[in-house]
Amino acid sequence: MSIKSDKWIRKMAEEHGMIEPFVSSNVGKGEAISFGLSSYGYDLRVGDEFKIFHNALMPVIDPKEIDADSFLDFKGDVCIIPPNSFALATSVEYFRIPENVLTICVGKSTYARCGIITNVTPFEPGWEGHVTLEISNTTPLPAKIYANEGLCQVLFFEGDEPCEVSYKAKQGKYQNQRGITLPRI
Repeated sequence: MSIKSDKWIRKMAEEHGMIEPFVSSNVGKGEAISFGLSSYGYDLRVGDEFKIFHNALMPVIDPKEIDADSFLDFKGDVCIIPPNSFALATSVEYFRIPENVLTICVGKSTYARCGIITNVTPFEPGWEGHVTLEISNTTPLPAKIYANEGLCQVLFFEGDEPCEVSYKAKQGKYQNQRGITLPRI
């Protein structure tokens, strides 16, 4: 299994629609938190719609029974995440992952150095959709998230052989998701 370069990512995005919209260079340095193609990855952008968690209605978080009312919907250029809380968001980009590729998504250092952690599960072979992003504010202060700017980096790994069952083949529960998707069982 090997990590894929900018040349491979560009070809797959431009010829096979792997990332749409696709930004073919890393942009934004000095003006925005960078996004787009990098040497061995792609810095995805966070959209402008957020679901900010609040604990007024839930005494416990249960992934099998999360209540949509536990989130405040927000749309805007800057989202403020309360101290020691989190928000869900979606990527600007729509991804179509080839059947022989797995991705891992890691947070950008600009946010991580401020105590803001992004968690995303791997994009499995054959998965496609907008990425639901979990953004945690680990600090005792409110934290700003800038919409339409870079949030995390996607790394692409090509397998040495095809998997037996892809995410698409098993009809995964998050296949073709659009917008922010709450947990499903």
